[in-house]
Amino acid sequence: MDGTVQVRTGRPADAAGLVRLAGQVEHWFGPMVGEPDFHAAVARQLDRGSALVAADGPAVLGGLLVGHHPPVCHLHWLVVDAAARGLGLGRALVAEALSRCPAEVRTVEVVTFGADHPGAVVGGARAFYERLGFSPAEAAAPGPEGGSRQVYRRAL
Repeated sequence: MDGTVQVRTGRPADAAGLVRLAGQVEHWFGPMVGEPDFHAAVARQLDRGSALVAADGPAVLGGLLVGHHPPVCHLHWLVVDAAARGLGLGRALVAEALSRCPAEVRTVEVVTFGADHPGAVVGGARAFYERLGFSPAEAAAPGPEGGSRQVYRRAL
């Protein structure tokens, strides 16, 4: 990294970078890289302009998929490159997503790991969202790998 990381709307050319990042977190989220449905979902998000990336030149170091369904905004699949974690890229991606919420959005939700999931501790996802003002809410359906999930919510 040369220090010029920019958070911006993802472009179709960023698909390969997002898939590369998926490979780093498959042990927590289940298979993605070899799944045509995952590739199609990433392409749809990029085409819709609802994917954000943290990029250092052409290198994608982080990504966040966002869905707006007023009055709720959903943050989906936040991932930061293992080599860039702890540098504030996740926080920057979430901040950018929140700044882009339509005026009628009142609540932001994210489904993250349940308290007993290894990713909750190792990845620090729950503490990350709590530091950003999200609060734990109801349990969510298990993830594709069978691990527990929980909704986190933040009022805007």
